[in-house]
Amino acid sequence: MNSGGVGNLGRTIDGVYASFAASVMNNSAPLTVPHEARMPTSSTALEARDVRKAYGPTVALDGVSLTVERGSCTALVGESGSGKTTLLRCFNAMVVPDEGVVRVAGEDVRGTDSVGLRRSVGYVQQEGGLLPHWTILRNVSLVPWLANDPDAPDRARRALDLAGLPPDEFGGRWPRELSGGQRQRAAFARALAGEPDVVLLDEPFGALDAITRVDVQRTFASLRAKLGFTVLLVTHDLREAFDLSDQVAVMRAGRAEQIGDPDALRADADTAYVAELLDKAGIS
Repeated sequence: MNSGGVGNLGRTIDGVYASFAASVMNNSAPLTVPHEARMPTSSTALEARDVRKAYGPTVALDGVSLTVERGSCTALVGESGSGKTTLLRCFNAMVVPDEGVVRVAGEDVRGTDSVGLRRSVGYVQQEGGLLPHWTILRNVSLVPWLANDPDAPDRARRALDLAGLPPDEFGGRWPRELSGGQRQRAAFARALAGEPDVVLLDEPFGALDAITRVDVQRTFASLRAKLGFTVLLVTHDLREAFDLSDQVAVMRAGRAEQIGDPDALRADADTAYVAELLDKAGIS
């Protein structure tokens, strides 16, 4: 593989999509992801057990365990450096733990093809990560195209419609021609075009203004209710976590300080740290 092509692309988009686009830029054949390799049936969609990850002397994850049931939404909240994004990226093999087990739909991530896994799990990041030199329709069709799906353009159009961006109006535009909220909608559409069972969201609303954020959050909630996919959401906003999620995991210094549904956290904070977070967020 031409490493220069990857390096150039990596300067324009976040690393998670560099691996996708590198195969395009180097004219390599798209990988076909067999249906049976995508998401086996399991009542538990995501599971981490005693996961540890360190970067030199810095411990990012310190024995974290988490279970996310199929069709539910779990939010990871906490301060910067608490391990939220590191844990999330373990589930699409962008981060490889030093210890512990990570399972997606019951299968150990270590035994799966990492590229196929990433193409079967939706991913939305804070800035969207759209390829600036591709139209919106081509951006959204990326994952099914890489899976050699002849219906990739139609899947992209349906996903744009679901995300509130009529394809006839927005499909031919460039990312720079969209507002911040529209770019995030397009990023959601791209994540859904491959019809994943699991979607990972890394602060997808964080860069939006307050009004646009509420609008895009409502679109996300509507899509989840309609399609029933499982969500793991990283956010700094505790109110957002409580409003959108069935389960909240409070992270601190690489550990899960408390995990429970929003009502349980409101009723009984396990630690002074959790109680302080709730108080600062005005949640009672």
